[in-house]
Amino acid sequence: MLNQCQFIGNLGNDPDIRSTQNGEKVANLSIGVSEKWKDKNGQQQSRTEWVRVVIWGKLADIAETYLKKGSKVYVSGKMQTRKWQDQSGQDKYSTEIVLQGFDSKLVMLDSREQGSSPQFKNDSHQTAYAGNAPDDFEDDIPF
Repeated sequence: MLNQCQFIGNLGNDPDIRSTQNGEKVANLSIGVSEKWKDKNGQQQSRTEWVRVVIWGKLADIAETYLKKGSKVYVSGKMQTRKWQDQSGQDKYSTEIVLQGFDSKLVMLDSREQGSSPQFKNDSHQTAYAGNAPDDFEDDIPF
């Protein structure tokens, strides 16, 4: 079985950082992922999908320190749907990309520091990288 999702996009807001009762950090992000195309009349069209991302542990620390609204990131993690009840007892669902464990990655793409590409690792082999985006990478922020 494979449950792995990858997205490149821009943060819609600063990361929302919280801690669990046992002190583990969790960061919640919303990433705008845009696509562009020309319609049958040759007119430029675009659409932005918003992806919820939940980051745990050391990667949450890195998100808190380095990410802010508008940051361009690559995330790779598993898709997970949570169910909860709102105040009126209605069932609600949220589908998220979860970065927790060995296969999770967070890559910061908009570092402006030339020549540096720090790599962060934690004990569970999660990684985060800071580097420069490719020269031909479009930088249209959807907000």
